[in-house]
Amino acid sequence: MDHIRGIQHDAVSAWFEANVLGVALPLTFDLIAGGHSNLTFKVADANGRCYVLRRPPLYQVLATAHDMGREHKIIAALEDTDVPVPRTFGLCEDESVNERPFYVMDFVNGMVVRNRRNAVSLALEQRRVASQSIAETLALIHAVDVDEVGLGDLGRKEDYIARQLRRWLRQFEESKTQDRPQIQEVHDHLVARIPDQGEAGIVHGDYRLDNCILSEQGQVVAVLDWELCTLGDRNADVAQLLVYWAEPNDLEVALDDPPTAESGFASRAEMFDLYLEASGREIDSFDFYMAFGYWKLACILEGVYSRYVGGAMGDKAPPQGAESFVARVDALVDMATSAAEQVA
Repeated sequence: MDHIRGIQHDAVSAWFEANVLGVALPLTFDLIAGGHSNLTFKVADANGRCYVLRRPPLYQVLATAHDMGREHKIIAALEDTDVPVPRTFGLCEDESVNERPFYVMDFVNGMVVRNRRNAVSLALEQRRVASQSIAETLALIHAVDVDEVGLGDLGRKEDYIARQLRRWLRQFEESKTQDRPQIQEVHDHLVARIPDQGEAGIVHGDYRLDNCILSEQGQVVAVLDWELCTLGDRNADVAQLLVYWAEPNDLEVALDDPPTAESGFASRAEMFDLYLEASGREIDSFDFYMAFGYWKLACILEGVYSRYVGGAMGDKAPPQGAESFVARVDALVDMATSAAEQVA
């Protein structure tokens, strides 16, 4: 039996047998490509039934960033809402089982569009449907009444942007591989110009096309990767989506191989309008949120690069090589600086 880093095969199999009704041993585990923080495994049982197991990285675990109980709580709370999420099967917080906490959820069949090669396989109509569904699903997330679904205590509702600026600057400083004075400069510029926050809601924190599973028609059937989710200013989520949402003529992009750079997807301006239409909301000071989105992602990717260099991401390196993160962080810092200059 092959050894999979991050999985204690016998102990995890015993946990499945005790906690997942109908599971048939033996189990096989495969690390799913994609995802630069928590490790995600596809688990198949003897009958071919598939599950997903999520656990923190092997090393360099940041105290606030890899909380399995929190991520499980969010997905479980959303199961009975209009937000499409996988069914959850259980949370294991006993670290004697697998060295770190983990949770298990259903494996949702569908397409994950991670790169331009995946995007080319979609018909133009699928790309159009996916664009609209991505915008509408974000509006569904933001429409959830957090108190009604039991997430009202997920985090502080006020001062979201101020808290995020502090958090990501701190984590950048803790994990940086080189000095980047522009990170501090953009931070200071934004701190002095934070817009008034409206009503708080769910903020996914990393909402983008490749964190969703699409049906054959292009509709979102599951939203994944809730590890950065909290409560706060929903406008930041909209900007983060657009930070990732590359267009065909972009010279600098946030993702190495952005799928939306293929023709047929909605433009950023169209995505913004689709979201406003679906949500019924208005967004002021959007330049600020875009600058914050570029800056935050630069801080996150610096941490991801640090974890790859430190061996924390298991056996798989990104297809472009870990060094590809350096150029992306450089580009994001430049984009954050340019966007911040538009914020008076």
